[in-house]
Amino acid sequence: MPRTISIRRIRASDLDRILEIEAASFGKDAYDRKLFAEYLHKCGEMFLGAWKGRKLCGYVLTRISAGSTRAELISIAVDPLFRRKGAAAVMLESTLRRLRRRGVARFSLMVKLTNDAARRFYEKYSFVRVRRVPAYYEDGEDGILMSREL
Repeated sequence: MPRTISIRRIRASDLDRILEIEAASFGKDAYDRKLFAEYLHKCGEMFLGAWKGRKLCGYVLTRISAGSTRAELISIAVDPLFRRKGAAAVMLESTLRRLRRRGVARFSLMVKLTNDAARRFYEKYSFVRVRRVPAYYEDGEDGILMSREL
């Protein structure tokens, strides 16, 4: 029987593993330690990790806008060795539950225009395309702003 995936808040001691997952997922576009440390401080309760047994296999980072009922998915990544095994789904579902409990009404994210797999994944969770954002990414690629009501 496969082990289940558990979710808990990321701790400072998890950042080395987060950086490994980030590099494997985003290559030259990966966030650096300083940025993750800042997000850990600012978004601590919404910076979540997925564990399969004792192994951190993914993370999801969400920011709730201060004084607002809006939130933004900053980043989600799963170690390539653990992909297509449900970690991203478990992390997103946990995030959605936590946002609802905090009274968030709208959840948005940006995804690369060419990332069809990610767009399909978000569409399964009722995210809809809001608009195309030209040259949103550092490499000049367009982004798609997606959003959903909670």
